[in-house]
Amino acid sequence: MTEPTLAYSQQISNTKILTVSELNRLANQLLSQSFPLFWVSGEVSNLTRAASGHWYFSLKDAGAQVRCVMFKGRNSYLDWAPKEGDKVEARCTVTLYEARGDFQLSIEFLQRAGLGVLFEAFEKLKAKLQLEGLFDPARKQALPDHPKQIGVITSPDAAALRDVLSTLRRRMPSIAVIIYPTPVQGKGAAALIAEAINTATQRAECDVLIVCRGGGSLEDLWSFNEESVARAMAACPIPIISGVGHETDFTIGDFVADVRAATPTAAAELVTPSREAMLNALKQLNLQLTRACLSLLNQRSQALDYLARRLISPLQQIAGQKSQLAQAAYRLSHAWQQQLQTKQQHLLRLGQNLSHLNPQAVLTRGYAFVQNKDGAIVSTSRQLQAGEAVSLTFGTGSADATVTKVKA
Repeated sequence: MTEPTLAYSQQISNTKILTVSELNRLANQLLSQSFPLFWVSGEVSNLTRAASGHWYFSLKDAGAQVRCVMFKGRNSYLDWAPKEGDKVEARCTVTLYEARGDFQLSIEFLQRAGLGVLFEAFEKLKAKLQLEGLFDPARKQALPDHPKQIGVITSPDAAALRDVLSTLRRRMPSIAVIIYPTPVQGKGAAALIAEAINTATQRAECDVLIVCRGGGSLEDLWSFNEESVARAMAACPIPIISGVGHETDFTIGDFVADVRAATPTAAAELVTPSREAMLNALKQLNLQLTRACLSLLNQRSQALDYLARRLISPLQQIAGQKSQLAQAAYRLSHAWQQQLQTKQQHLLRLGQNLSHLNPQAVLTRGYAFVQNKDGAIVSTSRQLQAGEAVSLTFGTGSADATVTKVKA
């Protein structure tokens, strides 16, 4: 016996009579401790979703079945819901529902059968391509702001294509769209998706490519996890936006693409400018331009009014000039009169001074001046000699005389 089994055997042997509740509790403890967390696979049957949010179902194979419970606190973390007949893999513990004595599995995590292998392949390829630099942000291209032509790589029958086309028509109907049809699910789909990307690359007729499909299981989206698709995306010189699945779905293509969109509709929105938004922006610019023009006109009108107040008519200007001319003539006449008076007074003073200095006036007072024979004024007796002839000039008249004696 194992150690837990031996302990429970000893506990039971020391008990005379066990109640059913005690028995089931001991059995539950034994099962819980004897089976660590493990994986089990099977087919879902008898699935019931209780109002409490718990799931009750059975897992079966060709030879047996076992009851299972997945409580709300665990199943709320799943992004999918099982249905009758699904092949699944469950991570669980063994328990006993003591109230009924039912052997059951308590499910901690649930995934579709085979996903473990797919997840492993996904992570392996992701690590490989990441190491090669295919996910490096430095190699990613920016989406064009105003593409003239958009390429869409998807199934022509997919709902995703209708969503993309509807969104493109709504946002910018003038942009041309080219569809590169390809299956997006099933055997050989990955090679055909890669071929469609290569065709778009060779034709070089689009400014941007949308690679898209709607949501689905991991198996449904697996074509976009294939290396051939990732390599084709990485080699494409045209910017690629990936819109595969729903918001919670991630594929290898999402990591390689230049931009990842949550849904095909979101991809169409990211790749096109909004016609309505551009029209609104144009209206705002028009309003701003109108306001600016009106403001400028108002400013110029005010300046014109100000200049008009300063503007003088020709008649007013002539009258003003006449007034200025009259004032200038008056000032000139007044200045001339003042100048004339000043000159007259000056002339009068000079005349008075001249009269005072006039020798004739001195002579009238009884004086006379003497001139020698050459006409020079004699101012001292040393200029004369006895017997010399001189001329005497009086206030009135003159006389000739001869010097008889010279006195010093």
